[in-house]
Amino acid sequence: MVHGAGGAAIARSRRSKQVRFSFLKTVIAALAALVCLLPAVAPAQAPRENAIQTALLAETQAPAPGQSFTIAIRMRPDQGWHGYWLNPGEAGLPDRFEWDLPAGVSIGELRYPVPERLSIAGIMNYIYYGEYALLAEVSLDESVAPGTALPIRAQGQWLACTDEICVPEGGSLGIDLVAGSGAISDAEIFDGYRARLPRPLGSEAVFEVAGDTLRLGIPFPETASVSAPYFFSRTDRVLDYSAEQRISRNGDMLVVEVPAERDAGAAERIEGLIRIGEHDGLTLAAVPGDVPAAGTPISGEPAGSDMMSADIGTVLFALGGAILGGLLLNIMPCVFPILSLKALSLAKTGGEELAARRDALAYTGGVIVVCLGLGAALLALRAGGAAAGWAFQLQDPRMILFLLLLVTAIALNLAGLFEVPGVSGGGRFADRDGAAGSFFTGALAAFVATPCTGPFMAAALGAALVVPTIVALAIFAGLGLGLALPFLVLAYVPALRARLPRPGPWMVRFRHLMSVPMFLTALALGWVLGRQTGVNGMTLGIAAALGIALMLWWAGSRQVAGKRAWLPIVPALIVTLAALAVVPTASSAQSDASAGGALSAETFSEARLSELRAEGRSVFVYFTADWCITCKANEAGAMSRQAVVDHFEAQDIAVLVGDWTSGDPVIGRFLESHGRSGVPLYLFYGPDGEPEILPQILTVGMLTELSA
Repeated sequence: MVHGAGGAAIARSRRSKQVRFSFLKTVIAALAALVCLLPAVAPAQAPRENAIQTALLAETQAPAPGQSFTIAIRMRPDQGWHGYWLNPGEAGLPDRFEWDLPAGVSIGELRYPVPERLSIAGIMNYIYYGEYALLAEVSLDESVAPGTALPIRAQGQWLACTDEICVPEGGSLGIDLVAGSGAISDAEIFDGYRARLPRPLGSEAVFEVAGDTLRLGIPFPETASVSAPYFFSRTDRVLDYSAEQRISRNGDMLVVEVPAERDAGAAERIEGLIRIGEHDGLTLAAVPGDVPAAGTPISGEPAGSDMMSADIGTVLFALGGAILGGLLLNIMPCVFPILSLKALSLAKTGGEELAARRDALAYTGGVIVVCLGLGAALLALRAGGAAAGWAFQLQDPRMILFLLLLVTAIALNLAGLFEVPGVSGGGRFADRDGAAGSFFTGALAAFVATPCTGPFMAAALGAALVVPTIVALAIFAGLGLGLALPFLVLAYVPALRARLPRPGPWMVRFRHLMSVPMFLTALALGWVLGRQTGVNGMTLGIAAALGIALMLWWAGSRQVAGKRAWLPIVPALIVTLAALAVVPTASSAQSDASAGGALSAETFSEARLSELRAEGRSVFVYFTADWCITCKANEAGAMSRQAVVDHFEAQDIAVLVGDWTSGDPVIGRFLESHGRSGVPLYLFYGPDGEPEILPQILTVGMLTELSA
């Protein structure tokens, strides 16, 4: 029999170990239950079609040996899409083509038609709308015998964009010719293409840098007509693309004045194109020299009315929408589990004003830093041509697995299985006292909040993708400020803070209770991982979570015994890194969305939507993702109610569903066209054919009011 205080301590230690072991068994059982959610395996989605259709054409099908002929890369952008000039301007990417030519065949440089300008929020793009063609001269050696097969192949990469989204595209092009007489077969088509090519100026132009201004003198007869002139610079970083160009006429010279860029002063040669009319221009090369004074101004064509100076109202509206959207995001299902951590932290501060304000500011800092980081990464991906949208990181199974392991560890910590020493000694992981814990909580809340877009937030994020970078980052920061606003208000309004419950023994039970939503979040993440990667990926996630749980149980046991707990952390990190390295990244599972759900939805495509609308049917279109908890709540709630199903059948409302779990770029650009950068998005096309955007949270009454 054990007596005294030492015996009581030993007894408490034994009871604690028994509780921990019992709890661990419960956790293991919960993780094993994830197996019940394993999805059926289905083939991956078919690749999308390019928004710019390409073809390789030749003006003769029988080129003559020893002669040259012209080939064309024909580019046909879909409605609302555009391609880029050889210098795309401040955004976009130039085309790239690699040729595979038979022996005796050589090809010259591609020649581009005169481009157009597109200014979006002050960002200048040099682009093409509608069909256009890139031409090149092909030479056939005299040694090529008549009748020789001449397969010409090219592998191309290009960027297709709308005013809101860009998608990198590519493909193989080819044409099979046979050496012969050289007879021209498509003269009319190629004459039309050549008519849009710029002509060489024939004279050398000059340039100089005067202060901050680049001045170009372009020889041009005083009697020759010119309409809406504009200088397109092929040489990069010598002029401000988005600045207004002042073009005047001084005798037989066109004088172009535009703010200079950093490389202008060191340039030895500036190449470009001066437009002198619609689809008409002259290529030129300018060398350093004396440029005459400006003469009679020539009115140019405005590049657009969406410059930053005229868009302040839209920017302020977007910023306000981001703050309000972030505020409302606090009540969204995808954020609530993380807010429980902050609720516990606020309760700990009690009525201490300095502590409450410090923690609230640290929490806000964590939220804003993550929102800015995600926003910057999103803008960088889109600048590189990726069709990325809000919550882009959750389209990667490795990130879902990482969050699954992290949330599992936090849940076990809240449940009391182990404690994590702080960097400065003492304290706890996500819920410890001090600014570090609050900062981490805010960062985690912002990161997990990204699967959802709420009211006001969707339009703000859509605007953030088309305004200048600094303004876009301000909008993302506004989103973070809105998300953190409730805790800032509590910290800085004593009357509200006084209503918080006082610290006491109840906080231990509350902390354990708060582990429940975290375990549910882990469960949801495991389900998402299975949807993205199938049985193998989900099994790996369960195994890794089980390994982490065992290591953390070992750490907790060492803490109870008064030993250092860092030793089990090493194998836990090894398990995490190994799992992230081998988790499947290709989607092979079928989501509930693709199965149609209770509404028996068809898979979304723009072609199918057009067919249904042409038939005169009303259409309900919704876009979802397995990692969007709001989406799943709507699908399991209002959209699954029998009253809704019966109403849709009675009204003959067709239903289409787009699954954005793995970031389908076709869906991404459709979302962008409706001012959205993420899911959920619910659209209803009524009898008039115009789409109605429904709220992010659906109700039965809302859906049963839709009528054909």
